[in-house]
Amino acid sequence: MSLTASLFVTCLVDLFYPEVGEAIVKVLRAQGVKVGCPDGQTCCGLPLLNNGYHSQAAWVARRMIPRFEHAERIVVPSGSCAWMLRNEFPRLFPHDAATRVKAETMSRKVFEFSEFLVQVVGPDAVNASLPGTTITYHDSCHLLRGLGVSEPPRRLIRRIEGARFVEMVGSDRCCGFGGSFSVKLPEISGAILREKMQNIEATRADIVVADDCGCIMQMKGGLARTPNGPRVLHLAQVLAGEGIR
Repeated sequence: MSLTASLFVTCLVDLFYPEVGEAIVKVLRAQGVKVGCPDGQTCCGLPLLNNGYHSQAAWVARRMIPRFEHAERIVVPSGSCAWMLRNEFPRLFPHDAATRVKAETMSRKVFEFSEFLVQVVGPDAVNASLPGTTITYHDSCHLLRGLGVSEPPRRLIRRIEGARFVEMVGSDRCCGFGGSFSVKLPEISGAILREKMQNIEATRADIVVADDCGCIMQMKGGLARTPNGPRVLHLAQVLAGEGIR
């Protein structure tokens, strides 16, 4: 079966973690997926929506929809951006039926990265090897609560040859990032992060996996202060073999 997918890059991948985008392309191409990356992509508009600027978020969505109008499937390396595209785009146009229909059509094509691998490609097709590596997993808030995705990333991690998967206590607890939340309320954000770091350290993992670069940025910042702390990687990087030091 020939599969084609368009990659929605996301702001954090574009500006801070291009290696995550490269890893996604590598993993998908290894499974025979033809990957495209439409020109003219911008932010999905979630920061605007979160801060109450609904008309501006709709303007962003109106500009983005034509970029992916002809996509067969849309793969997103972030639970929060996937949630925005799938759940919120159609709600931004209550008085514009034509655009709402286009947004609804687009939303049905959206898959977060782990969803796409498990539901469309098939988890047994992914082959990765990290001998002697202990891995734990952090549930990103929008991915878990917004999209209800919990098992697909874990299923993929358990498929990694030679690796040991350890569940983290409080894996479903926020890391404290929350986009602009971490900037507006740094004290609260830092307190949440400290609890997350304690739970990570208790696993004695070599690698912490997350499916959202916001969480990766937050946890990397905290663990950078820990001598010989675990690496924090996107699921795509681990499946691409980048967990090997």
